[in-house]
Amino acid sequence: MKVLLLSAYDAGSHKRWRRGLVAAIPDWDWTVLTLPPRYFSWRVRGNSLSWGRGEQATILHQDWDLIVATSMTDVSALRGLVPEIARVPTAVYFHENQFAYPRTRDAFQSVEPQLLNIYTALSGDLLLFNSDFNRRSLLKGARQLLKRFPDHVPGGICEEVEAKSHVLPVPLEDNLFTRESPLVRPASGPLVISWAARWEYDKGPDRLLQILEGLEAQGIDYRLNLLGESFRSSPEQFQEIRERFSSRLGAVGFQASAGAYRQVLQESHVFLSTAYHEFQGLAVMEACALGCSPVVPDEQAYPDLYAREYRYGSTDKAVEMLAELACARRAGESLPSVDVSGFRWAELAPRYRRSLEKIVAIRN
Repeated sequence: MKVLLLSAYDAGSHKRWRRGLVAAIPDWDWTVLTLPPRYFSWRVRGNSLSWGRGEQATILHQDWDLIVATSMTDVSALRGLVPEIARVPTAVYFHENQFAYPRTRDAFQSVEPQLLNIYTALSGDLLLFNSDFNRRSLLKGARQLLKRFPDHVPGGICEEVEAKSHVLPVPLEDNLFTRESPLVRPASGPLVISWAARWEYDKGPDRLLQILEGLEAQGIDYRLNLLGESFRSSPEQFQEIRERFSSRLGAVGFQASAGAYRQVLQESHVFLSTAYHEFQGLAVMEACALGCSPVVPDEQAYPDLYAREYRYGSTDKAVEMLAELACARRAGESLPSVDVSGFRWAELAPRYRRSLEKIVAIRN
């Protein structure tokens, strides 16, 4: 099968997913086109022009059996610019949607990215979502947006999108589950907590700061690995955390390699998320695969994936949970863990293959 894979905003999780997909189905003939993850507003609206009339346009005009595109790809416009691909079965993978992002006063307000989600969803023959929360929130947001149209709104749009939507998570690498020796956490010393995300407002730095203040108020002995990529415009709470809690910090910032990052997680007891939006939470799953006990918000995708005992509804509850984990560890008890082995590529690759083969068979 000759397959064209389009990743229009090839950010970390998108890159990880499409590399894993190509490796998981090696007998297919893959061609991959990507665009760098920068200039978001320009990229999501301009990717069809970049590909349809750019240097790689001749690739799109080839004969394809299947197209797999991320939801950042403007499939509707691309099909207009390259009519040949309109006849090719197309699967769209939704890592996220533009309806569920938290808004701030500084965020540019535009309905265009949301409309592009709808257009791309209508253009795809198969829609795959990394979580049911992602699917639900897109459908809910689309219904709300369509109600804002002043007139000429066709019926059945959301029903059409829902009918071809399925949940298929981004898988974890198999090598996360093939360790030669069991993981051994520090038996003494402070509770080691890792936090890892982009250093941006939607990952909840204000919530993280409140939790750290709560741990200090209760006299909890802990150490924090503050991981992830920072930016010039990163929220001020990150700098405040680095200054006020410097004596608590272990590893800080973006790690030099995947191996170094995983080594930090292997030496941690807990993985803490404070995100205000998360469509799957791959970092939490990876930490769970490496033996960390998750502490996550009781919202977004997390209720679909983690039992109540791992979720908090307030920062006070998060502090309470972390204090209990610190107490259990001091008592020599094993900390609770989550089995995420069902999310590895070895388990999910056959589902990907069946889903994609099915849509090709239906269209042909």
